Amino acid sequence: MSISGPFIVRAIATSLMMFAILLAGILAYQILPVSSLPEVEYPTIQVLTFYPGASPDVMASSVTAPLERQFGQMPSLDQMTSTSSIGASVITLQFNLALSLDVAEQEVQAAINAASSFLPAGLPNPPVYSKVNPADTPIMTLALTSKTIPLYTIEDFAETRLAQRISQLSGVGLVSISGGQRPAVRVQANPNALSAYGLSLETVRTAIATANVNAAKGSFDGPRLSYTINSNDQLLTAEEYRPLIIAYNNGAPVLLSDVANVIDGAENNMLAAWMNTEPAVIMNIQRQPGANVIEVVNRIKELLPSLSATLPGDIKLTVLTDRTITIRASVRDVQYELLLSVLLVVLVIFVFLRNVSATIIPSISVPLSLIGTFGLMYLLGFSLNNLTLMALTIAAGFVVDDAIVMIENISRYIENGEKPFDAAIKGAEQISFTILSLTVSLIAVLIPLLFMGDVVGRLFREFALTLAITILISAFVSLTLTPMLCSRILRHREPEEMSRFERSAGKVINKTVERYGVSLHWVLERQPLVLFIFMITVIITGLLFFFIPKGFFPVQDTGVIQGISEASQSISFDTMAKRQQALARAVLSDPAVANISSFIGIDGTNTTLNSGRMLITLKPIAERDASASEIIQR
Repeated sequence: MSISGPFIVRAIATSLMMFAILLAGILAYQILPVSSLPEVEYPTIQVLTFYPGASPDVMASSVTAPLERQFGQMPSLDQMTSTSSIGASVITLQFNLALSLDVAEQEVQAAINAASSFLPAGLPNPPVYSKVNPADTPIMTLALTSKTIPLYTIEDFAETRLAQRISQLSGVGLVSISGGQRPAVRVQANPNALSAYGLSLETVRTAIATANVNAAKGSFDGPRLSYTINSNDQLLTAEEYRPLIIAYNNGAPVLLSDVANVIDGAENNMLAAWMNTEPAVIMNIQRQPGANVIEVVNRIKELLPSLSATLPGDIKLTVLTDRTITIRASVRDVQYELLLSVLLVVLVIFVFLRNVSATIIPSISVPLSLIGTFGLMYLLGFSLNNLTLMALTIAAGFVVDDAIVMIENISRYIENGEKPFDAAIKGAEQISFTILSLTVSLIAVLIPLLFMGDVVGRLFREFALTLAITILISAFVSLTLTPMLCSRILRHREPEEMSRFERSAGKVINKTVERYGVSLHWVLERQPLVLFIFMITVIITGLLFFFIPKGFFPVQDTGVIQGISEASQSISFDTMAKRQQALARAVLSDPAVANISSFIGIDGTNTTLNSGRMLITLKPIAERDASASEIIQR
């Protein structure tokens, strides 16, 4: 008995097995993550060190160089790049792809600890490292603006009320704030007033530090009760700092307001962000690896109304970019194409087999092979993305071959007068080896993709494995379900039992075969001409290989354009802000642009004061007159 024999005999068991595959695929489809591309974890870590007031030379020699010496000793480090600018050092470490990111993190922390004794003693904070995935762009960008409330107050609301609540949502990985304006009290000392009182800047600094220490106050311990003194000495506003006594002159107290201008301001006044041309606090939200990006964004959108209600009425919360709009559209389009391809395959089968019963079998086996793939995709940690869905679309043409070969061979025996059950046993036994050889040959084509290394290999591994899994499931279905259904559904029919459509289709197919025979005979008689055309085709193909534009991925219109602005290195912060706003106004004048978020200043993204970032959100494709590439050019 052949491989298919037990499954043909045990029809109920075979049906239950196929139902289990179908159910597993449907359940897995509901929980599979959705993203634009496969999840690729780049072992990249960025180390940030801030030293306010230090020049680029000081940062390079006293901060960047000691850290680089320690990082350079890490065995798995592939590449290290660094940038030293005014008050900031940014070091990017790229590790071997085979190294786990958690292990790389431990190595970086150990190197920072080893370099701590070589760093300046006055460093406000130790170096801070963060895992960086260049492929993980923000899934949503929010902007907080107000015409009456200062930005440092808005920043406080963003950090304490919005960022913390959004970070708690399942699937949210990181909430970062661009153009940060953390609240602070700025003391602007007057040198002339200090000289008149005979005081120095160190006297002012010492007085402020002494008065603002939240230290232990002691306790009362009586015969019956014990009470701990709990009083907060920290000063939080400029109004509380102004009456601070910093010294005595001729028996009279010298207040801080006598020698300095004390104002409420921002901790770092060289950071700025805008929504279009309006000053704003920008929040970028990234997802956790493997999370369903559409579900994460849906959770955030459900939470935003309640978060907006907790903000003062003068603060406006705006959604600038939503990456799921294009992801939803691309996934929806691929799903439509996949469904259309399956329908076309079934229609072609019906036209050539001219038998409704025979068409029902591939109509069941082809979708079952595709749906069953989702179950193994979930177990392997894959996601629904453009590459895996493309693999399923391509597989629709492969999986139908197995079913057609099996059905055609069994139908041949039925047309010769054998009983359907016997025809299924005999036909499946003859064709099993053919299906196995087809499966192995198709998977062999994917071997280079399966074993490809580096980033390209990681990106295309999901594509290759998804296609291979679909082909394997198709072979299994064709060796089990397809012959079982043939033994129960197919029946021998006489020519007079066929419908008019079936007879007409048969005549058209027979005439097509005859014309193909005539053309084949014509070609075989003119072999030199055919070989000449073949050689010309090969030559043209080789030339086109060199002239056709090449790239890593086709340019995809996601509706979002990222721009980097750069000015002269000697530009001041105020002038850079004016240039950035002028650039934003020029970009906003394009009719295809919906909104812009931009920021300048030194942070984890920008490394110098003379550079800025701009995220341009375009209008939906139906509402604009050009593609993203054309908009970039103009």
